[in-house]
Amino acid sequence: MLHKWKPFSFLAKPHICCPRSSLTFFKPSFSVARLLEEEPPLSHSPKNPVFEILSGLKNLGFRRFLSGDYFGSVVFSLDQLQVDKILNFLRVESPDFAVVFFDLMRNEYKFRHSRFSRFVVAHVLAGQRRLEELQFLLEQMLKTEGSGSAPSLCEHLLSGFRDWDKNSLVWDMLAFVYSRFEMVHDALYVLAKMNDLKLHASILTYNSLLYNLRHTGIMWDVYNEIKVSGTTQSRQTNSIVIDGLCRQSKLQDAVSFLRETEATGLGPSIVSLNTIMSRYCKLGFTDVAKSFFCMMLKYGLLPDAYSYNILIHGLCIAGSMEEALEFTSDMKKHGVEPGVVTYNILTKGFHLLGQMDGAWIVIQRMLDKGLNPDVVTYTILICGHCQNGNVKEGLKLREVMLSRGLQLSVLSYSFLLSSLCKIGQVHEALVLFYEMEEQGLEPDHVTYSILIHGLCKQGEVQSALLLYKEMCSKSIPPSSLSSGAILLSFCENGMISEARMYFNSLIMNEWAHDIVLYNIMIDGYVRQGNLGEALELYKIITEKGITPTTVTFNSLIYGFCKNRNLAEARRLLETIRLHGLVPTAVTYTTLMNAYCEDGNMRCMLELLREMHAKGIRPTHVTYTVIIKGLCKQQKLQEAIRLLEDMRYMGLSPDQVTYNTIIQCFCKARNIKMAFKLLNEMWLNGLEPTPVTYNILIYGLCVHGNLKDANKLLISLHEQNIKLTRVAYTQIIKAHCVKGDAYSAFMFFCLMMEKGFEISIKDYSAVINRLCKRCLITEAQHFFCIMLSRGISPDQEICDVLFNACQQCGDLTSVYEIVAWTIKSGLLPQK
Repeated sequence: MLHKWKPFSFLAKPHICCPRSSLTFFKPSFSVARLLEEEPPLSHSPKNPVFEILSGLKNLGFRRFLSGDYFGSVVFSLDQLQVDKILNFLRVESPDFAVVFFDLMRNEYKFRHSRFSRFVVAHVLAGQRRLEELQFLLEQMLKTEGSGSAPSLCEHLLSGFRDWDKNSLVWDMLAFVYSRFEMVHDALYVLAKMNDLKLHASILTYNSLLYNLRHTGIMWDVYNEIKVSGTTQSRQTNSIVIDGLCRQSKLQDAVSFLRETEATGLGPSIVSLNTIMSRYCKLGFTDVAKSFFCMMLKYGLLPDAYSYNILIHGLCIAGSMEEALEFTSDMKKHGVEPGVVTYNILTKGFHLLGQMDGAWIVIQRMLDKGLNPDVVTYTILICGHCQNGNVKEGLKLREVMLSRGLQLSVLSYSFLLSSLCKIGQVHEALVLFYEMEEQGLEPDHVTYSILIHGLCKQGEVQSALLLYKEMCSKSIPPSSLSSGAILLSFCENGMISEARMYFNSLIMNEWAHDIVLYNIMIDGYVRQGNLGEALELYKIITEKGITPTTVTFNSLIYGFCKNRNLAEARRLLETIRLHGLVPTAVTYTTLMNAYCEDGNMRCMLELLREMHAKGIRPTHVTYTVIIKGLCKQQKLQEAIRLLEDMRYMGLSPDQVTYNTIIQCFCKARNIKMAFKLLNEMWLNGLEPTPVTYNILIYGLCVHGNLKDANKLLISLHEQNIKLTRVAYTQIIKAHCVKGDAYSAFMFFCLMMEKGFEISIKDYSAVINRLCKRCLITEAQHFFCIMLSRGISPDQEICDVLFNACQQCGDLTSVYEIVAWTIKSGLLPQK
């Protein structure tokens, strides 16, 4: 008899998923009763393969028949209907062999089973409670059928299997698998059909569906269905509902639901309380989260590591590191050992506070516990050191990671790349970038953007462009920021033609309506003095219907101000409002500066009053412009008062503000007040710039005491305070005018000592002034220094020396000058 046959091990193969391309849809139009009627009796013609196979299985047994010549010759000719009949016969006579035959045909011979065969075997597996195999079978079926297949499959179950044993379990598992595959609408359809048939879904199926719908309002419909159906709920059901409410930001509802579950006898679970605690911590309410932690203890629930980690993380985010460490100690008291995750949370907390020393103490505690830092630990440390500007320490940690066989994450590399670019080590960043690719990590648009910005900042716009093209070739969508960085770099480097070509390529593709790119290009043209092209671009913007921004108008206003067309600049201020935009402090300050340069203080102050009336807060630059205007009118005391008003209003004057007012006091010959302002800069934590010292040295040279200028410059020189060559050339010229060639020579030597490049113009200025003072010997001395430095004289120097020597009657020197003139390829003066 068939029911006595035992399956052989060579037939019991593991399930193998057939590829989608090898499967076909089959919709049998017969019922099971019809199939039984059509089953061939054992006396049928031997040409009928179904008859032959069933007879062979009965007479020879599975092993002998299936390994025989006949089955091997006929198996590939079997169609789905014939296999359906064989399986249907076997599921009655020997259900185990029905499953084995199904697997054999599918796995060994790659047969494409029909829906009928699959459901036949599904019912066999359901009847034997082989639920894992049943789930696997239906999963393979749904991978083939896909989303939206529920109506068709339900109809098939209804028409062919309605009265079969364990039919309810097959329906339930079908709904469950649909839910597991996140085919939610299909799962809901199956459940609706089950309700029509008075079939009950299991809580496992309901929970799976609840989980998929927990972020939507439909979750309540499913929950109410559970209650109406009388299905016994589980703790997991309540946990999913609470998680859903928390995800929907309905915290009060979650808490109310938690209290309602107490009456059901299930009580709150650790998972539910952890969920609520986590949400309160994310919102910053750590005190409320702690009250739920206490509730755990009240219900006799022992907090797990996840419970502690939630609270510790919340406290770390809130900056309460001491309390976070206390909770870590409390973990040990309750028998919960802090793990790597706990220590990583603490490390992250110290990193957020910028306290990397505290982070290292945590790492040491971790090591003392015998725990090894993981990739997350190192990533936190690398990010922390990089954000503190300590890229060297970050690179050391990278080496430690690599030596321990740990791979850096894209985030770690991004922080290292960003830090290197910030300190100007772009080429070192590129080396790290290629190392990242060698490690098998795929850079994203953030990684590329960091390098593109770094290269642009260094003026290497062509290299940035190559990297941009590489990013596009890898199908990584570039951001507007990276495209804008390249365009801006072209403009800042004066490569306006290249900028326009790149701009045109961008707007022909996906950036056609990106106003930021138009703004960069308009500003580039304005800075180059090409207002016409800027206005043409503005015209294109309006024609395309692109909404301009205040930045657009600010650039155009600056262009008109630069061209001294203040009437048009003022008109644009009104146009900004017509577009529904609000002028900024930059808008007003640009116009005010133009009026200041024009000497129109009335219009400048009108704009200031307008700013106040419209609630636009002036910046320190705005006040610097007003101070410059007051200084031009010699209203220095008013300028000083305005400087005090700035601080009262919470605005900090910068170096430009002080330089402006110091210069005016120097011109007014009030050197004492100028130096008082210099001391005020130091007191306010402002380091004077080289321009500040240039102004003071010039003021001393022209309007003060040259000896004081000497002392100031020598003092600055000895302190290695950064100066420009202008500071030296000013004092050298002043000594030449005074006829003090020795002092001029001394400062000339100091300038050379500092490594400044001395041009022929510098020598010409000194020689010219010495010659005017009839200091011919000294002038010739500087001439010799110039020649010794490999600088050839020009016509002007030769003419000045020739005329000076001739006037003094020094014929020997005249002949020497003529010789040098001819030797230098110049013509002697006639």
